[in-house]
Amino acid sequence: MTISKEVLDELLFGVENADDLLGDQGLMKELKVKLMERMLGAELTEHLGYEPDAEPSNQQNNRRNGTTRKTLKGNDGALPIDVPRDRDGSFEPELVKKGQTRIDGMDDKIIGLYAAGLSTRDIRAHLEEVYGLKVSADLVSRVTDAVLEEVSDWQNRALEPMYPIVFLDALRVKIRDAESRQVKNKAVYVALGVNAEGEREVLGLWIAANEGAKFWLSVMNNLRNRGVEDILIAVVDGLKGFPDAINAAFPDTTVQTCIVHLVRHSLNFCGWKDRKMVAKDLKRIYQATDDNEAEKALADFEAEWGQKYPSIAPSWRRAWQEVIPFFAFPPAVRKIIYTTNAIESLNRVIRKATKTRGSFPTDDAATKLIYLAIRSFEKTGRAVREWVAARNQFAILYPERFNK
Repeated sequence: MTISKEVLDELLFGVENADDLLGDQGLMKELKVKLMERMLGAELTEHLGYEPDAEPSNQQNNRRNGTTRKTLKGNDGALPIDVPRDRDGSFEPELVKKGQTRIDGMDDKIIGLYAAGLSTRDIRAHLEEVYGLKVSADLVSRVTDAVLEEVSDWQNRALEPMYPIVFLDALRVKIRDAESRQVKNKAVYVALGVNAEGEREVLGLWIAANEGAKFWLSVMNNLRNRGVEDILIAVVDGLKGFPDAINAAFPDTTVQTCIVHLVRHSLNFCGWKDRKMVAKDLKRIYQATDDNEAEKALADFEAEWGQKYPSIAPSWRRAWQEVIPFFAFPPAVRKIIYTTNAIESLNRVIRKATKTRGSFPTDDAATKLIYLAIRSFEKTGRAVREWVAARNQFAILYPERFNK
């Protein structure tokens, strides 16, 4: 739509400064109000079937019945508009629906601020400072609670039948326990899949009191119930019983200990001045050409550091059965598994969103924020780097399962 120069000249007559145009009593705000009222009037005309300056037929009982003042909250602050009424109350406006109090994507702004980690109090202060809007804590909660419906649909959606790689991890988040009313470190379980096209996809998130193999089994059953038939490689931390929980649901899945987790755990045992050298020597283990060379590198590491740091080599030996599958894969697949960039970047996004909150009053409050962080994470790009080479290797290693 093009507005003629004559109309613009008439509208801008008397406008002398920015405040006259954009201020609280300025032209833009008044124009928005008048246009909305005009459109609402047109809707009522369509509903009643006669023009405002005309008379309805004698057979028609429903007629215009004045207006109701309503204040809408939007980017321009509070907008007071007069909504036309009919006598029998059957008029349902589309432009401003009954019960609607917000326009201009205000809900999206509230959800965006919540996703950035702002508390309800911070969101209210921001809206008042920037837009001059006073909103209640209840309104903010109702807007963000709408996210839970989206979470439910997302959490129960159907999944792909086969995922070449699934990363499984748990983070700690402070949440107030509903029974004891004490703030506790709860486990947030996250499953991140890589599908056959090399696209990252967060398969779900779950919250429990503690991380344990028993709960991971329920997670694996959830994935199976949502359509997952096969996982080629599951990359996990060193939790005891984790491989058994995975293989109970997916017997053919190769369980691989996350090398990054294992290295970090090892570095916790050594002093700061030795960390760089220890990490360098550990790299010789997981960059070995095969498991025999890796075992020799582990023995060399133990000979070098075993007396000073006696706990590191045994921790690798305890996890060895979940480390050695790694060496059966070619470099293209190994790189994706051991660097775990995907799950690491996801965890960073979640931690960044949760750290500003300190603690959450409920599991639902934590779920809302973590889901919004995940949604933001998936918008940044889902493709795994150098996937073509890895896909070709999967097709060779698992011809029947990968090419289903």
